[in-house]
Amino acid sequence: MQQLTPAIKHLIIINAILFFAPQLLNLDLTNILALHFPQNDHFGFWQYATHMFMHGSVAHILFNMYGLWAFGTPLEQMWGKNKFLFFYFSAGIGAGLIYTLVNYYQFNDTFQQLLNLGLSENEIKNILISGSYNENIVTLSNLQMSKFYSLYHTPAVGASGAVYGVLVAFALAFPNAKLAMIFFPVPIAAKYFVPLIIVSDLFFGLTKYSIGNVAHFAHVGGAIIGFIIAWYWKKNQFRNY
Repeated sequence: MQQLTPAIKHLIIINAILFFAPQLLNLDLTNILALHFPQNDHFGFWQYATHMFMHGSVAHILFNMYGLWAFGTPLEQMWGKNKFLFFYFSAGIGAGLIYTLVNYYQFNDTFQQLLNLGLSENEIKNILISGSYNENIVTLSNLQMSKFYSLYHTPAVGASGAVYGVLVAFALAFPNAKLAMIFFPVPIAAKYFVPLIIVSDLFFGLTKYSIGNVAHFAHVGGAIIGFIIAWYWKKNQFRNY
């Protein structure tokens, strides 16, 4: 079993505290720390960092912390604590920014369609507040309107974006390491396994087949930022300095 390295140990402790302590103290930190849509009243720029320490369920935090430990440990051993933390936060913040950009595009597309139907900005804002609308005027599908409402109100939580960055960096550093999933227990080399996971997220993010409230584009965003940094470091032998 891999020994906990310093950065990963502290990240896991902070995540655990921010998950369990609010429940024990009956506190809800979602409006403060989770990543909200920029036009939402609860949005704060600090949330691009703090949302990485918020999780929606026990399974969510366990899965992310296991991924952080399993794939991040050899990276921290290779890069050192400071470089690993820089990488981790860069991937996580980058994931949040890309996720916001994609949501902003989707939100504004529907917003413009509603304007084209003759609704005023105030009427659209009332729809976002109340969640109800006149179907005789708003001829967009219920699915699109539900997505529009969800983009505005549903905050993103979790370290998944940063963990995806870690996963990509692991695959670049150890391409022939064998990985497998619980529901597909066939060992596959990391250089094939990781791209397959990312393509799956991209597919689910672009189609209606996603199961549950999963921030697929945050995963893809973290993977992109993680790849750029890890590839640059590997190309320039950054780990040697």
